[in-house]
Amino acid sequence: MIVQKTYTKQFTLLIISVIACWFLNISLGSVAIPFSDIFSIVFNGEATKDSWETIILNFRIPKAITAILVGSGLSISGLLMQTLFRNPLAGPFVLGISSGASLGVALLILGSSVFGSLFLSSNFSNWTIAIAASLGSFLVLSGVIIAANKVRNTMSILIIGLMFGSFTTAIISVLSYFSGAQEIQQYVFWSFGSLGNLSWEELGVFFGIYSIGLISVLTVIKPLNSLLLGENYAKSLGINVKKSRFIILIVTSILTGVITAFTGPIAFVGLAVPHLTKLLFTTSNHKILIPATAISGAIILLICDCIAQVPTSEFTLPINAITSLFGAPVVIWLLIRKKKIHV
Repeated sequence: MIVQKTYTKQFTLLIISVIACWFLNISLGSVAIPFSDIFSIVFNGEATKDSWETIILNFRIPKAITAILVGSGLSISGLLMQTLFRNPLAGPFVLGISSGASLGVALLILGSSVFGSLFLSSNFSNWTIAIAASLGSFLVLSGVIIAANKVRNTMSILIIGLMFGSFTTAIISVLSYFSGAQEIQQYVFWSFGSLGNLSWEELGVFFGIYSIGLISVLTVIKPLNSLLLGENYAKSLGINVKKSRFIILIVTSILTGVITAFTGPIAFVGLAVPHLTKLLFTTSNHKILIPATAISGAIILLICDCIAQVPTSEFTLPINAITSLFGAPVVIWLLIRKKKIHV
């Protein structure tokens, strides 16, 4: 109870911020909609114009919810990886899961130039791309899990994950070399990342898989706290390190894989948000850090998506570019002020 009371103000600030950012996010777009109508649509389901109701309910609200899920999921994954590997530079993509998803999409989109008749259509639905990305993620995950059972050193898993990433990137480069301009452009657009392509049905599937990963995180809070001081210390406390490591890898893979499958690869968030959270919450207790990191990640991605909207413009900038372009300098500045970085 003492720990919870200590951070009540911080959590209150985060909750208010995420609500404010959510309303700001759904208020921005190429079509200007008054705040009064936005509140009316959200709470009463009615608006002055039917078109405004359609825009808010079918496009902007799903996009804002997607931003919350993606931001929180990537941030939690980054925190898990930094704790497991005790490396502040570890992120949700170090296992190569995102690279595997990219490979699956590359085989789908770029494969027509290499494999011919196996991939005839150039018009792929969100479901087709998500399935291809999921299969690619599962392929790399299988390799990482096999490696995790063969090696005892956690750092070896990190290196293996990076090698999987390099291997899949090399295959994608070969596919790109033999592909036409249209296929390359389609793949590049997917790699930019997008939060606004999901329907309510797709968002429901996304949320279901996301929830499985989020609930699983709760089972490894104690092992995560123990791993901060090393695997030997965790073993002395009776923690089954091998089992805990396996669960952490699975949870990270589920969250990273489903996010990449539905929204494309989104950089910066998983790496930086855990550090930003630790500047606000001066604790290493994952019972506090996990929810704080999740809310912080949601806020950061909502803000980045607001910037990507380019207010008063009909264009939307790539979310992947915004997260890195505006986020990385802020983190560098904060870490220089702090003068230290820790796991």
